[in-house]
Amino acid sequence: MKITEVITHPLKVALQQPSWTAHEIGRDATLTLFEVRTDDGLIGYGEVQGGPQKTICNLAALFGDCIKGMDALGHVDVWERLFSTLNPRPGGLGGWDGLPSPLPRGQRPQAMAAIGGIDIALWDLKGKAAGMPVYKLLGGSRQSVFTYATGGYYIEDAPLESVAEEVAGYVENGYRAVKIKTGAFSLEDELTRVRATRDAIGPDTLLMLDMNAPYGIEDCIAFAHAVAPFDILWLEEPLHWYLQPEDYVRLANASPIPLAHGEREWTRFTIREFINSGALKYVQFDSTRHAGFTESLRIAHLAEQQGVLIAPHTAPQIHGHLVSAFGDAAFGAESHGGHDRHPIQHRLYTSGADVRHGMVHLSDDPGFGTEIDWDFVEKTRT
Repeated sequence: MKITEVITHPLKVALQQPSWTAHEIGRDATLTLFEVRTDDGLIGYGEVQGGPQKTICNLAALFGDCIKGMDALGHVDVWERLFSTLNPRPGGLGGWDGLPSPLPRGQRPQAMAAIGGIDIALWDLKGKAAGMPVYKLLGGSRQSVFTYATGGYYIEDAPLESVAEEVAGYVENGYRAVKIKTGAFSLEDELTRVRATRDAIGPDTLLMLDMNAPYGIEDCIAFAHAVAPFDILWLEEPLHWYLQPEDYVRLANASPIPLAHGEREWTRFTIREFINSGALKYVQFDSTRHAGFTESLRIAHLAEQQGVLIAPHTAPQIHGHLVSAFGDAAFGAESHGGHDRHPIQHRLYTSGADVRHGMVHLSDDPGFGTEIDWDFVEKTRT
């Protein structure tokens, strides 16, 4: 089964309500749908986040030429071939080795996203070729896996306590764990938000804080001790983007709350020292942002060896398969509690994983089990 073509569909929908993390504002939901076609008629589907979408799509077209004719089941060979285009290499100037010249440094994030979209589609193809869902292909047996609801984004001029009403609705819908955004406001205001959330969801619901890298070490230690009485499961991405594994070790040694990190790390090479340092209890990765399912598997295996639980970021219809395969070495997958936060993911697929009662119920259809609503694609294509 040979690869014949890579096709991309960049999709965009304006959000009904713009909202903030501690890092940035979100006005639109975007997603780029990938197709990898083969000479026997099978098509695999992948998806990626990130932008600019035009750059990602241009790179995907370039990569499609690089892998045309390769074995669609040889995902490692495809991944390594594409990854090599990001690096200087002997004989690589001017396309002399049959591949593009090394890509500009500034395109590396978009290139990792394009690799991810292709790689996810190849895993979808692999499952379809085998007639098995991906989780069974990986040795998993659980068709339902734990998930938690993310919400609590910052909305301009909204009362501090409004986050509590939002996440209480997720609990009413069956979620047993919720995560809210923190780090953008003063410590006093954040304590108000966290206290209101805990009061609204009760003592038995797990509560995580997604911080989006707002603090230095000492400020974060103070924050951790301040919110600890509200029984917080983890602090996610707590430190500034430039701080390194040894900084996380210092924080972990002083924090009463475990740490989670990893969704913005590009490869296994940049996350491995965080895992090996012992600072993390949970490692997050995102196949749809960087490098795809193959690299997520590599990260998950390393985490399992070090006793770090995997908690993949978003895309439960994809990452739920990985969570199933890793059993007790996985915490669960992430979902958006409100469909309006990412309307594309909630409307793009007509079948596949179903999130209900705090669980991701995986499809037993081959591959990732997703079918595409092509009318929706046409309406939202940029």
